[in-house]
Amino acid sequence: MEFLTNEKLTIVGAGGMIGSNMAQTAAMMRLTPNICLQDVYEPALQGVYEEMRHCGFEGMNFTYTTDSAEALKDAKYVISSGGAARKAGMTREDLLKGNAQVAEQLGKDIKAYCPDCKHVVIIFNPADITGLITLIYSGLKPSQVTTLAALDSTRLQSELAKYFKLPQSAVTGCSTFGGHGEQMAVFASTAKVDGTPLTDLIGTPKLPAEEWAALQQRVIKGGVMDGAVLSADGVDKLASLESREVLLAKTAGAIKASLSKAAYLFAAPASKAVRTVDALREKQETAA
Repeated sequence: MEFLTNEKLTIVGAGGMIGSNMAQTAAMMRLTPNICLQDVYEPALQGVYEEMRHCGFEGMNFTYTTDSAEALKDAKYVISSGGAARKAGMTREDLLKGNAQVAEQLGKDIKAYCPDCKHVVIIFNPADITGLITLIYSGLKPSQVTTLAALDSTRLQSELAKYFKLPQSAVTGCSTFGGHGEQMAVFASTAKVDGTPLTDLIGTPKLPAEEWAALQQRVIKGGVMDGAVLSADGVDKLASLESREVLLAKTAGAIKASLSKAAYLFAAPASKAVRTVDALREKQETAA
């Protein structure tokens, strides 16, 4: 089986669970033979490198390094899960301060070492904001940076399938809107459960309104806390946590003023996206 391309793919944060899974998946899908693994923690990184070699993928050329410049040099594709993960009791927005800095540095490194990169995928929270920050500092076009928002629609499908005890494929048309965080909107209007519109089920004994509300919150919150599936009561307790806006306000002082305006892009029509990014970049360069 031929590779999709021979161009270099760099996986940042490859020493972690998500990064190592991305490396294995890319090899299994025969995306490219040239995969560079990068992580700041060398023992874990070397372990993943050895595991990939032990898989015996035919024709693969795995390399690894802790050095960002070496990892990104001439890369045409970048996948990054290199941010900090959530700990117990944290929302995705709690990670904003530290991971915004990680995203900023990644964008700068991409601009410095692989300005001709074709596409970047950001897989660390809060995903849409970190993706936007990477975009601003990388010099890439909006169409060249992707985050993991599709995950939320899949989570809705999964939660509905578990609730109705159906195969996941029996739930169709699931959709969410907004950022990968506390202000996400979880829609029922397009979803069907085994061919029945979800809107016909909500508020009936098959799916009481309070259970639907709890299910929506499980999708928004990620479905678990400390390894336990959230009950309706547990969701109510989590829902009482401070809002995304409050958390952003608390951390905004630690982020450059230009980045605090990044949220404007989320509400901007697609036709204005390029102008919005250019304006943010200009502010960032002026503030530097």
